[in-house]
Amino acid sequence: MDEEFGTDCVAVTGLGLVTPAGVGWEATWKGVLAGQSVAATDPALAGLPVDFSCRVPDFDPHALVGKGAGRLDRFSQLAVAAARLSLLDAGLDPAEWAADRVGVVIGVGLPSLETCQREWVKLHAGNYKEVSPLTLPRSLPNMVAGEIGMRFGARGPNLTVSTACASGGTALGTALDLLRSGRCDIVLAGGTEAAPTARLHVLAGSQMRALSTRRSDPAAASRPFDADRDGFVVAEGAAVLVLERSEHALARRAGRVRARLLGYGASADAHHPTAPDPTGEGVALALRAALGDAGLRPGDIDHVNAHATSTRLNDLVESQVLDRVFPHSPPVTSNKGVLGHTMGAAGAIEAACAVLSLEQQVVPPVANLDSLDPEIPLDVVSKMPRQVRMEHVISASYGFGGQNAVLALGR
Repeated sequence: MDEEFGTDCVAVTGLGLVTPAGVGWEATWKGVLAGQSVAATDPALAGLPVDFSCRVPDFDPHALVGKGAGRLDRFSQLAVAAARLSLLDAGLDPAEWAADRVGVVIGVGLPSLETCQREWVKLHAGNYKEVSPLTLPRSLPNMVAGEIGMRFGARGPNLTVSTACASGGTALGTALDLLRSGRCDIVLAGGTEAAPTARLHVLAGSQMRALSTRRSDPAAASRPFDADRDGFVVAEGAAVLVLERSEHALARRAGRVRARLLGYGASADAHHPTAPDPTGEGVALALRAALGDAGLRPGDIDHVNAHATSTRLNDLVESQVLDRVFPHSPPVTSNKGVLGHTMGAAGAIEAACAVLSLEQQVVPPVANLDSLDPEIPLDVVSKMPRQVRMEHVISASYGFGGQNAVLALGR
């Protein structure tokens, strides 16, 4: 690694992605560059008003997670697999690191109901002795970070954070703070979600009218910024990024620094349980906080990876705020057109895609964007990837509860 990288920032040295476009960052990147949705009818959701989702294809937990994979719920399996891939990408051997200096921060938006759904049936039938003693260890959100710590010998701060669909971004921002404070040399940070495994979660989203209802053509359902958007598509996936203090990366002679994590901004709308503040002030606060934390000005941003869920109000408010904060109109994308909405994992997956955009100097297109909503005043990339000279990018995530998380990354 070139020593000109410096010692005053945080290095992204590894990416681990397990998404509906495939396993590994290469498969995910190829999928988002292709700009084709992977949504399909989901047999596990049969009979529900919305019966389609975006699932990780060909996911073999025994091969990707290893021993004990069968005792984990799927959201933990996805996260452990992503962590393993991130360590391989970073060239890190857990047997050689100072374990007490390695932290784990994982974002989870929804509690896992995979095991609970089965055990509730036994409870309601009065079969108390048949309820599994593993119900809590399989289901508790904190167990994701705990499992990663156990499997890779990471003995530093070990946290799960939950800010709904901003959780992955919040996890990366929290990791940035741990590294800057000197508490850790390395943090495995990201997000995970397996929402399609819980029929109740999908039904609840449908009852809220947050989900697309295009059952006849699921692949056309997720269409961020499009005039004909009608809701998001539930998805599963995980991303873990290896973040290191630059001094540590230099000392171990890390072979590659993919990007720099420069800043983090967080805020609350303090407005409504599910709807964004129509003024967008909370979102603008987080954007400006990330810029300030990174020591950047709005004009320094060359690309925005937007939250853009494909819901009417959220896309509209976000786009108006982006136009206000970035009047020079940097190119904007959303990965949810291809991957669906991975909820607690989305912020981490999209931050990883922002890293790849910086590294390869290309912005992926938004899938299914046939007619840009005339009320959206942005330069949205569609149809084909666009080559863009980039030094700094923004990755933004927003969640129910009005919780906002924005990351600023540098080449």
